[in-house]
Amino acid sequence: MAIRKSINRVDAVEKVTGGARYTDDFFEREMLVAKVLHSTIANGWVKSMDISEAEKVPGVVKIVTCFDVPDIQFPTPGHPWSVEASHQDVADRKLLNQRVRIYGDDIAAVVAEDEVAASRALKRIKVEYEELEPVLTPAEAMKEGAPVIHDEHPDNVLKHTSYTVGDPDAAFQKEGAHVFEGEYETQIVQHCHIEPPISYAYMEKDRIVVVSSTQIPHIVRRVIGQAMGIPWGKVRVIKPYIGGGFGNKQEVLYEPLNAFLCTKVGGRCVKLEISREETFVSTRTRHAIAFKTKAAVTSDGKLVGRTLEAYSNQGGYASHGHAIVANSSNAYRYLYQDEIGLKSDAYTVYTNICSGGAMRGYGIPQVAFAMESQMDDIARALNIDPIEFREKNCMPLGYKDPFTGLTCYSSGLLECIKKGKEHIGWDEKRKKYANQNGPVRRGVGMSIFTYKTGVYPISLETASSRLILNQDGSAQLQMGATEIGQGADTVFTQMAAETIGFKLEDIHIISTQDTDVTPFDTGAYASRQTYVSGMAVKKTAEQFKAKILDYANYMLKISVEKLDICDGNIVDKENGDVLLTMERLAMEAFYSLDHSVHITAEATNHCKDNTFAFGACFAEVEVDIPLGKVHIIDIINVHDSGVLINPKLAEAQVHGGMSMGLGYALSEQLLYDAKGKPLNNNLLDYKLPTSMDTPDLHVDFVETLDPSGPYGNKALGEPPAIPPAPAIRNAVLHATGVAINTLPLNPQKLVEKFTEAGLI
Repeated sequence: MAIRKSINRVDAVEKVTGGARYTDDFFEREMLVAKVLHSTIANGWVKSMDISEAEKVPGVVKIVTCFDVPDIQFPTPGHPWSVEASHQDVADRKLLNQRVRIYGDDIAAVVAEDEVAASRALKRIKVEYEELEPVLTPAEAMKEGAPVIHDEHPDNVLKHTSYTVGDPDAAFQKEGAHVFEGEYETQIVQHCHIEPPISYAYMEKDRIVVVSSTQIPHIVRRVIGQAMGIPWGKVRVIKPYIGGGFGNKQEVLYEPLNAFLCTKVGGRCVKLEISREETFVSTRTRHAIAFKTKAAVTSDGKLVGRTLEAYSNQGGYASHGHAIVANSSNAYRYLYQDEIGLKSDAYTVYTNICSGGAMRGYGIPQVAFAMESQMDDIARALNIDPIEFREKNCMPLGYKDPFTGLTCYSSGLLECIKKGKEHIGWDEKRKKYANQNGPVRRGVGMSIFTYKTGVYPISLETASSRLILNQDGSAQLQMGATEIGQGADTVFTQMAAETIGFKLEDIHIISTQDTDVTPFDTGAYASRQTYVSGMAVKKTAEQFKAKILDYANYMLKISVEKLDICDGNIVDKENGDVLLTMERLAMEAFYSLDHSVHITAEATNHCKDNTFAFGACFAEVEVDIPLGKVHIIDIINVHDSGVLINPKLAEAQVHGGMSMGLGYALSEQLLYDAKGKPLNNNLLDYKLPTSMDTPDLHVDFVETLDPSGPYGNKALGEPPAIPPAPAIRNAVLHATGVAINTLPLNPQKLVEKFTEAGLI
């Protein structure tokens, strides 16, 4: 068996020895360097630009301004394309923007012989602006008379959606029901992947080649074509190893601009790398979302009905647009069930800050904080144990969503809760920490979550895989799905070996994606690849195995039904005797004078299903009230992600997600001044946790067999980042009795809240 084994990563040696080639390793000696000029206002117009002095800088080859680019607005999110216009992403930006909508907007670019010349030229470009007053929050942007950011949306609301289940009005009129209202808000954070956005662009004949650090090479190809108004086949995108993405690189960031620049310098190779400070300001962030909630609950803790209002701060450009807060809104419906009714209204609002985009969890970390804080607040008010309250109301096995038809095929949620409860010593510590005095207090808190796998039925889910038999009896595995550090290449290797019957070392996966030769896949996002692309591997491997056995039948004159493949050999299906080595079969297939067959297989998986992953987080904290400091004593994530293809990699995924969740909970926040200028867009002032700030992270799993997954597996990549923040918040509530309803739980905020509560 090749799956359910903790094998070492197939890319481990290359990465730890420095042999892995990342985008910056694809350099050319004669390459040029591009730098982008960013706006110094957050809202307004570029009226004119004087580049005469900049052009005099030695080494400058070309300067392109917002007045020189094609008059084409294009979309940038990494979503599957739709042939239906109503399902296509919002096209609201150009290669360079004359209409400035964020501080740091892209308004010009310099191409020079080296970085020094490009940087010097940027400083000599003179820009005249017409400045407008910026609006930084949805509340400001939605006020009557607020500056209009996009003419297509005069109220600055990109989109508003609502849904109703049952009769929520009747729920709030139910006799004896208690009504609870709350407001919760999450902050803007950045992905902080190690490798900043970087690309190389050059021309081969009349085609543009872009080498890029991206999660979505096939989508990048399409968007470059759209942005430049050229056929998509005129573009080739190569994705090598990638130094992290977390959703920021599930966006087409600077590849179209770089492709355009290379055409302006005769097709010469142009390198465009964005600095850390630029990454904070001019790429994407996690949306700040403000939630207003209302719940009707019986005295014994049964949810009768709820309402939700969610306001997502989109920033200056649509990016992934309404999909994020819509996902939040749907999760509010999925996880807990209301006896009578539920109503949700979700708004995505343009403002003049950095555009929000995809980030690990895709709207669920935000709503989980609101929802799980709300559940603890209600349980506390009713004097019900928070676990008991959740178990009474959470999604049951077999749940079917009334709108999408998504079905809960498998659920280990209750067992996840049980395992976390035992680990943290819940019952004992809830009593022990119930009535504390003094400046330092302890508490335990928890949260749960659900996360769907992939984007069906909201968007297309499709993926392809290819297998090729080598002369030595090994196989090449080629995926359009992208390895971005999460271990995808390793589990795909395990899947192929499992289905074919090969040894793991005889599956050679190709880690680089090249849109000219790589099978199509929409890329790494939505925790979809082991589920959607994994099924493509399984289908391809089944075809591949059938072709091999068919050729073995030709060689051995034995019925295919009596043959199998085990450890890379053709064996007798009944007794396991080796009948033929794979190397001998391969050599015959390649070079037979009678029957030469080059054995390959390629299959597409058009996925028309989805499933729910689950989990819980339990945290024990110590709160220093006068200092406003939260110390994590113990924390555990317990996940139901179906069958674990590689348990060691699964644990590593959870460690990484929990680490991100801790920063989200306690310290990270991108801040802006009143003019929309970022205040802490660097790794000194942006408080990203280090190894010194990270406690021991504990992980456990509840394995279920999900019938919709190719190997019983379901989502794991994003879920670990979801539950830590609300679990920590709820632990602080238990320790101090103070409910903190906004993130992060940093010292300044805690001191203010503790002072308001009379603890200081």
